[in-house]
Amino acid sequence: MSFLTNEKLTIVGAAGMIGSNMAQCAMMMKLSSNICLYDPFAPALEGVAEELYHCGFEGVNFTFTSDVKEALTDAKYIISSGGAARKAGMTREDLLKGNAEIAAELGKNIRQYCPDVKHIVVIFNPADITGLITLIYSGVKPSCVTTLAALDSTRLRSELSKYFGIPADKIVNSRTYGGHGEQMAVFASTTKVDGTPLSEIIGTDKMPQKDWEELRQRVIQGGKHIIDLRGRSSFQSPAFLSVEMIAAAMGGAPFRWPAGVYVNTPEFNHIMMAMETSITSKGVEYIPVEGTPEEHQTLVESYKHLCKLRDEVIEMGIIPEIDKWHEVNSNL
Repeated sequence: MSFLTNEKLTIVGAAGMIGSNMAQCAMMMKLSSNICLYDPFAPALEGVAEELYHCGFEGVNFTFTSDVKEALTDAKYIISSGGAARKAGMTREDLLKGNAEIAAELGKNIRQYCPDVKHIVVIFNPADITGLITLIYSGVKPSCVTTLAALDSTRLRSELSKYFGIPADKIVNSRTYGGHGEQMAVFASTTKVDGTPLSEIIGTDKMPQKDWEELRQRVIQGGKHIIDLRGRSSFQSPAFLSVEMIAAAMGGAPFRWPAGVYVNTPEFNHIMMAMETSITSKGVEYIPVEGTPEEHQTLVESYKHLCKLRDEVIEMGIIPEIDKWHEVNSNL
């Protein structure tokens, strides 16, 4: 059997719907021959493990444990969905305090048990902030941590595909940047629809401006729509996309979508936000985002919103003031 790596992949929050789907995806995609499932909720975790044993996967040694030390020791790759899920009527920001504390504990555990980890993907909400907190406390380099942001771009592609009645593959380079939430920056200038720039279509008979604004709102509310339809937050799409991210970090196929990454430039600084990125076995690098002046302003507003959330976490005492981050993580 051919796997991307034989190094240990630990899936945190594996008893949940996202975590269990990640585990199955990782095995189906042959990411690693050494997979550990971790969750403090032991009975449900054992149930997930039993189901996966019943799938009959070959060549993969997978273990499960509710002991965080056992789960993280020698881990080289980690995907964490180990926070509280978003429920009906909640925003991602409503989860801030509880999940921020979980992220701080995750980072400290990584520092203690697997400081040589190669890559961490954080996907529990609000992912931009929980990823940042994990980075601060883990002590790893910023290039070692990414967060899930692709879901908004895939939702944009899906909505455009439905609107124009064409296969999703004919929607190329659909992109959202900034935060993964209500204040995301939805770009039109990057996208092509069956070879034609979307920006040339908006405002014409093919897509009146009003239709574009309504579609943009559907993208922004895409997660809420899933909750309304299914009674619970998304789990299949974030699971698959996060596994694709960690696969790229293992040296697999390039990741096709934006990712949350630590950004520190004169304009956007000390923040985790969605950018155009390259994820390889050497880590993640971000590429400056280009758009129209109007799109850039939406990105600035999204950044300001993330800064507000970051500053709230500082005020809670969960992370230190920015000028003290380097005392916790010398890579910052």
